[in-house]
Amino acid sequence: MSDFDYDLFVIGGGSGGVRAARVAAGEAGAKVALAEEDRYGGTCVIRGCVPKKLLVFASEYRDMPAQARAYGWDIADGAFDWHAFREKLNAELDRLEGVYRKLLKGSGVETFDTRATIKDAHTVTLSTGEEKTARHILIATGGRPVRPDMPNAHLGMVSDDIFHLEKLPKRILIVGGGYIACEFACILNGLGVEVTQFYRGAQILRGFDEEARGLIADAMKDRGVDLHTGTTIVEMHRVGTPEAEAMGQAPVDDAQYGQPGIEEIGDGPVRVKATNGVIRDFDAVFFATGRAPNTDGLGLENVGLDLGRNGAVQVDEYSQTDVPSIYAIGDVTDRVNLTPVAIREGMAFVNTVFNGVPTPVDHDLIPSAVFTQPEMGTVGLTEEEAAEQEEIEVYCTSFRPMQTAFADAPDRVLMKLIVSKASRRVLGCHIVAPGAGEMIQLAGIAVKMGATKEDFDRTVAVHPTMSEEIVTMRSPTRTR
Repeated sequence: MSDFDYDLFVIGGGSGGVRAARVAAGEAGAKVALAEEDRYGGTCVIRGCVPKKLLVFASEYRDMPAQARAYGWDIADGAFDWHAFREKLNAELDRLEGVYRKLLKGSGVETFDTRATIKDAHTVTLSTGEEKTARHILIATGGRPVRPDMPNAHLGMVSDDIFHLEKLPKRILIVGGGYIACEFACILNGLGVEVTQFYRGAQILRGFDEEARGLIADAMKDRGVDLHTGTTIVEMHRVGTPEAEAMGQAPVDDAQYGQPGIEEIGDGPVRVKATNGVIRDFDAVFFATGRAPNTDGLGLENVGLDLGRNGAVQVDEYSQTDVPSIYAIGDVTDRVNLTPVAIREGMAFVNTVFNGVPTPVDHDLIPSAVFTQPEMGTVGLTEEEAAEQEEIEVYCTSFRPMQTAFADAPDRVLMKLIVSKASRRVLGCHIVAPGAGEMIQLAGIAVKMGATKEDFDRTVAVHPTMSEEIVTMRSPTRTR
């Protein structure tokens, strides 16, 4: 008989924690419990990937009537109904949360809808006052969006808040230039919101391929996002306060920003002064300036665990902390903050701890997508990263795709391969196009397998498609 209540206690009911719990219980036969203080499904299902992608789908319908008319359909423009969409969205999230709960129950995992903290290496304390012991503890508490350290940052919302808006603002300022900022800029613009975006850097989507992110920035501007790089907030105050009046009067009509449309969102509009001298009023300010691991108040100090950069739980290649009985996976470790990665880390943990097969986590050549409009799919090294390591050939083409060119739309797509001159391996693949996320998943298999440029060349093209360009680029655009 075990000296512990459970073989495994998981703290956190997101995608990584749920997968680890149910596989350990259902396939490895372990006695498992899981505690979640909020909704099951975590960031991805409840306030991240899933609702965001549904918003992406909704926002893409804005251009559909015009394109349909170009193809001979008699379709009138329509209006977006936020309330109708949000009602259906919430119903879908409720359904998905129910799926997660059913999966855990079906695997024999005991669940606690409460907060759990760590008391010692083998004990967790529930907010109900109960204590539970376990041979192993898995921390899978995820991360959260954070506001910048500046006066009145509380006046701005973060990504979690978008899904709870009773109505959409007419004017919004998005602060940030990462993938979350850019995705929501495209989403809200597509839903009819007048979007201004400030980013302090020289170009959005830092860390992605330079050529690809430049095309996306241009496309966002063409679609109506008022993007300001090299710009951030100097100060912000609620309109009507003495501090806001002291900032100066925001113009009521400016062609650069469109027609006035301030309305009451929350406690009223916010006046913002930017480093470029602009003073504007916005219905809402949306900070997308970073995320932090959820380690606050978790009790890690009770077991002597030191936190790493940004408050992350530090782990080795097997997701084990310095306390042998405690492991951590997912965003709380701040390694690669993607849902499929957290799931893979959870599976590797189960193999290592319960199946007797030590399995290090593989973080190499992970395909990913940015759901801007157009989308970007990427795997492997950027051109800039690869050129720093070795001599490379760059194969690149940019063109107007058939579907939108026929409708006389300005959209352009990009297909790009980074190739090692020495080994001929494809070091990186970058796609900017509608459906780029779908394409990069398949290209990622080839890159992960170590395919060469000649392997791509030997593959017969599927015609007529955008993706055929990936296998028809014969001559390098440049060498570095």
